Amino acid sequence: MSRTPTLPHMIDQARGLVPADIVLRGGTVLDTVTGNHLKGDVAICGDMIVGTCGDYEGRRMIDVSGKMLVPGFIDTHLHIESSCVTPFEFDRCVCPKGVTTAICDPHEIANVAGTTGIQYFLDASAHTLMDIRVQLSSCVPSTEMETAGARLDLNDLVLLRDHPAVIGLAEFMNYPGVINKMPDAIAKLDAFRGGHIDGHAPLLLGRDLNAYVSTGIRTEHEATRYEEAVEKLQKGMRILIREGSVSKDLAALTPLITERNSPYICLCTDDRNPLDIAEHGHLDYMIRTAIASGADVLAIYRAASLSAAEAFGLKDRGQIAPGKRADIVVMDDLATCRAETVICGGVVVGEDAFAARETIAPVARHSVKPPAITATSFRSGGNRAETPVIGILPGKIITEHLTEEIPPEEGDKRPDPARDLARVAVIERHGKNGNIATGFVRGFEVKDGAIAATVCHDHHNIVVIGIDYDDMALAANRLAEIEGGFVVAKGGKVLAELALPIAGLMSMEPFEVVEEKLRNLRSAARSLGVTLEEPFLQMAFVALPVIPHLKITDHGMVDVDRFEVLP
Repeated sequence: MSRTPTLPHMIDQARGLVPADIVLRGGTVLDTVTGNHLKGDVAICGDMIVGTCGDYEGRRMIDVSGKMLVPGFIDTHLHIESSCVTPFEFDRCVCPKGVTTAICDPHEIANVAGTTGIQYFLDASAHTLMDIRVQLSSCVPSTEMETAGARLDLNDLVLLRDHPAVIGLAEFMNYPGVINKMPDAIAKLDAFRGGHIDGHAPLLLGRDLNAYVSTGIRTEHEATRYEEAVEKLQKGMRILIREGSVSKDLAALTPLITERNSPYICLCTDDRNPLDIAEHGHLDYMIRTAIASGADVLAIYRAASLSAAEAFGLKDRGQIAPGKRADIVVMDDLATCRAETVICGGVVVGEDAFAARETIAPVARHSVKPPAITATSFRSGGNRAETPVIGILPGKIITEHLTEEIPPEEGDKRPDPARDLARVAVIERHGKNGNIATGFVRGFEVKDGAIAATVCHDHHNIVVIGIDYDDMALAANRLAEIEGGFVVAKGGKVLAELALPIAGLMSMEPFEVVEEKLRNLRSAARSLGVTLEEPFLQMAFVALPVIPHLKITDHGMVDVDRFEVLP
């Protein structure tokens, strides 16, 4: 919602010839360039800062005496769809916590609805309070080893490239396609050459990393270890430290957050749901957690604002200074990072401001069209007892490639809760081919029943994990009835559910309702024995075939290291 003033208005208010639109009086500004604490009023004209370090009068005076003022936070990589709410509800959920810019990749909805999904986010960005910027989804589908609801080719992306909300090309997940010079990958990189291209290359190092970075890819949010992040920094990449609901890399990478490194460090959440946001926070949580763990205060606030702005070419923000966008977070204390007042584009954030927004109609309804599913759909044959098993690593989307002896009984390898061996299945739900693939997963500790979802990265087919085949069928069929979402079933009954009718990914309800239903789902999952803190997003990532080491799609079990479907 642009409120950009004319230059003469800005000059007159900056010089104090006329009252500023808003004046913040009595606070102390953290300067993200020098690290100094600056005294004096902050004057705002429209959506721009026009004065600091002086005395101003304003049409609206806001007393911030004794408070600290920092620039608004920038989430440099996220999928808003993973919050399970619309962009408008995400805005209302996160902006009051100090996030004033979100750089999103809508590839979740793009994998279901193609350019219609991306256009939905572009249209929504014109009406949200926070500034939503869009990266064009580069890998839809992420590989040829899955069935997505849509396919985006180069021509689709080029048509959207000049939209004012677009920054560049989103995470290039098909890193084997890059280093092996696959024509489709090279064509996309060539088309966006010289612009911003996001990276996605977990565990890629050495000469292969050299090849990947040489194509112009400049950011990386998949570094999970300190040594990996350092090598990527040394090879010209900016590291986006991630702390999502499943992918939790902050603890490992906090030593990286120093004043020396901070110009090349940013923060992101990638995938974070409203329950996590309610219980812990968003970027504010990352900031206070990093400080408590010893991160330099200037470095972490710089990473959350100025460094992020510089990394993505947003020269108009990241510092509380004249000529910068009026994105300001007011708080008591830098260490605790609890936003008291947030100003976003010159608007004081609150329910009145949210109520004044226009909204747009949802898209991609009625997108869940699976084949007929019965208990027998989940039988897993094979004559060999030696069986690949996906090993869950809590807090990571990287999985282990395990092997277990599971002898077939009457033509079926059965789940074994005593050994924490649950059945996992992926069911094609876009109405394309009706594929159903089954396998085994360890780490959910499910003892009975089933959990199921249509949030299943990145193809967003139905994923089901369980012990009882009847409950697995019940959960999967219920997803079709509610247009997608999450379901927990046990003993022939649905224990909890959340409908996500927008592309099978997003609710049309307020984030508070979604939060409460997620809480019920988590409780229901625990009643099955599940111990993971965030089982539903963890489940979604068992189907992502671009993250090592073993995954499953509707095509079958995928050895990601070899980049092939197992026979």
